[in-house]
Amino acid sequence: MHEFGITQNIVAIVTEHAKGAKVQRVLLEIGKLSAIMPDAIRFCFDICTQGTVLEGATLEILEIPGLGRCRQCGGEIYLDKPFGICNCGSVQLDLITGEELKIKEIEIEELCV
Repeated sequence: MHEFGITQNIVAIVTEHAKGAKVQRVLLEIGKLSAIMPDAIRFCFDICTQGTVLEGATLEILEIPGLGRCRQCGGEIYLDKPFGICNCGSVQLDLITGEELKIKEIEIEELCV
């Protein structure tokens, strides 16, 4: 399960950006063509955040659909796999979206002093 290593990296990156502040929420964008299973990331998140500033944080995942552009006609089609056939019959597609893995937002606890 490569999602465990990916989640460890996400936690490390968020921890670095939080600079010691308690993290309340993390929003990820995961492309449907990325070969990353959102449910596995959710499972690993609770394990990987134990004892960190992310412990107890809410994890939100926005799944980005696969979208390809045909090299022949320029048409765009939604993809469930990293390949497909355009309505014009061409299989020459460039992926536009669907391979993302982004930390989109981090919400940290504000301390009132």
